[in-house]
Amino acid sequence: MMLAVVNAVAEAPPPQFSGGGKWEAMHDEMAGYYEIRVDGAGRRHYRLFCLLERDGGKVGLGGPSLVLITGKDKPFRTVLSARDYAQVRRLGSEYLSRTPRSVLP
Repeated sequence: MMLAVVNAVAEAPPPQFSGGGKWEAMHDEMAGYYEIRVDGAGRRHYRLFCLLERDGGKVGLGGPSLVLITGKDKPFRTVLSARDYAQVRRLGSEYLSRTPRSVLP
């Protein structure tokens, strides 16, 4: 399911892809990040944190790109901690600090 959402977003990037609750723009301290949301077996929530590189060609990518930063999971009906979000931001900042960007194809 998560890969299906990744592929759908990559094929029709925002704002064309609305997401249906599976793709959400984040807010406040996480502004600029996007979250893919999937519920799994065992009453777990799975989250994949992403960045959009709309001008990817300018930073060494082949063009506009969907960049997967990291994933997290959590029990049903709980929230991730401030520490979890800080880790996502650290990884995102590390990625953004490099030109050309360091990515796996």
